[in-house]
Amino acid sequence: MDDETINVLTMLGLSVDMETIGGMRLTASGTLSAACGPAIKRINERLREEKPARVDEDSVIASTWLPPIPGKVFNRLVRAEVSCALGKYVPETVSIEITRECKCNCEHCTVSEGEGEMTTELIKGIIDTALDMGAFIITFTEGDPLLRDDIFELIEYVDKDKAIVNLFTPGTEMTPEKAARLKDAGLHNLLISIYSTDPVKHDQTRRLEGAYNWAVDAIKMGLDAGLLVTMTTHISPERMHELPGLYELAGELGVHEFSIWESVAKRPGDPVISEQDRQVILDMHRTLNQPGPGPRVFANSFFEGEMLGCMAGRRWAHVCVDGSVKACPYMPFDFGNVLDKKGLPAAWKTIRSLKDFKERRNLCMMQDPRFLINLDDIPEGSRSKYTYKDILK
Repeated sequence: MDDETINVLTMLGLSVDMETIGGMRLTASGTLSAACGPAIKRINERLREEKPARVDEDSVIASTWLPPIPGKVFNRLVRAEVSCALGKYVPETVSIEITRECKCNCEHCTVSEGEGEMTTELIKGIIDTALDMGAFIITFTEGDPLLRDDIFELIEYVDKDKAIVNLFTPGTEMTPEKAARLKDAGLHNLLISIYSTDPVKHDQTRRLEGAYNWAVDAIKMGLDAGLLVTMTTHISPERMHELPGLYELAGELGVHEFSIWESVAKRPGDPVISEQDRQVILDMHRTLNQPGPGPRVFANSFFEGEMLGCMAGRRWAHVCVDGSVKACPYMPFDFGNVLDKKGLPAAWKTIRSLKDFKERRNLCMMQDPRFLINLDDIPEGSRSKYTYKDILK
C-alpha cells in the first residue's frame, strides 16, 4: 500500500482515517470519536502487534474473521462498534444454519432434531434483515452448506458492500470446480475444521472414514482457487496437547489463519479447559502472531475474552435450520423465530432485554458457572434447544 492517509469513514460526528506511513494506524476525530475510541484502540493494537492474515495491493486483512481494511464493510464495522459503545448493540455477526444434510455425524453438531430446512427465499430474507440491522459478517454453517444446490446463489446474494461471507464445511463435498465457484460468488473465507493430526482420531470425531483426507484436500483446493482459508479446531482438555502439531499442519498446508475455539459445556460439570490451558492458548496467540513465518492465530480465548468479551447476544446472533434464533450456536436456548411475523429483530430485542446479556462477560457464557446453572433445568437426555421462557428467569 502507498504511504498516505486514507479516509476510511465519514459520518455525522465522526471521521476515521488510516495512516499508512511506517505501518497502519487508525485515527478518529469528531464528536463521536470518544465513543469509538476503544474500538479504534483495539484495532490499532492488533495492527501494531500482530501479523495480518493477508496483505493485498490496496487493503489488509487483519484476520480472516474481519473485513478488509479499508473498505465499505470495514466502515460498517466501525459504525457498529460506535453503536455498541453508545449502548445499542448490533448483531455484527449473523450465522445461519442452512441444511441438516452432512456426510459426517459429529457428536458436537448443533443442528436441532426435526426435518426440513429453510427455502432459498427465506434465507435471502434473513440476510436482508440482518444487513438492515447492521450485520457485516454473514456465516453459512451446519451441516454441510456445500450440499445445498443454492449455496453459490446465497453467497452471491449477500451485498459485498455491506458484509463479508464465511462458510464452514467439513470438506467432504469440495471439488476444484466448487472452490472456483465459491471464489466467483464472492466468498470471503472458507473454514474447515481439523480435530487431530492423526487421521484416525479426526475421522472418529467426524464419525466418517476418510474425513481427514477430504478436509486436507478441501483446504488445498480452496487455496488453489485463491480463497482465504482458515483451518479451525475445537480444543477440549484432553486435546490440548494437539495444539502444536495442529499449528504445524496449518503452516504446512499454507492456510491464512489457524483458529482455536474452546469446547463448551453441555451440562453443568462437563469438562472445559482450565485457566492454565487458556493461558497456553493466549501465549500461542501472542507468540505466533509476531512477524514471521506461519499462519496467523485466532483464539476465541483472546477475541471473546480479553478483547471483546463473550459475543453471544451482544454482537452475535445465530439462526437455526428451523428458523429459531439463538444468541450463539452453542447456547441451547432460543429467543424467537425468523418465521414469526416480527422475525429476527424481535428475537434480538428479546435477547437484549435479558439481564444475562446486559453485562460484559470475559468468559464464554457456556463456560461461565454463573450462566451454566440455567442448564440444570433442562430435562436429562434431551438434545433439543429450549425456549428461554422455560429456563432463564
